[in-house]
Amino acid sequence: MDSFQRLEALLDSAGSDGIDEANALLRRFEGKSQEVTAAIDDFMLDFKTLVFVVETGEAGSQKSLRELTRVRLSNLRQLLNVAA
Repeated sequence: MDSFQRLEALLDSAGSDGIDEANALLRRFEGKSQEVTAAIDDFMLDFKTLVFVVETGEAGSQKSLRELTRVRLSNLRQLLNVAA
């Protein structure tokens, strides 16, 4: 399983234990460019927000936040030119 497939799996589960793993997976891409670093920061902010929403039981917000986080991950993948 590549890094982006694992990140998608973490996004699906949206558990707090996934935050550290996502950080570790993305660490190797940091510093490639300011744009990539910003995309990583955007993804992680949305992912952490998603985890918070899931853990607090805010079901109404989960779907849209999950979609936004997937868009952030897709943008990051495109910046890095990693095949889906």
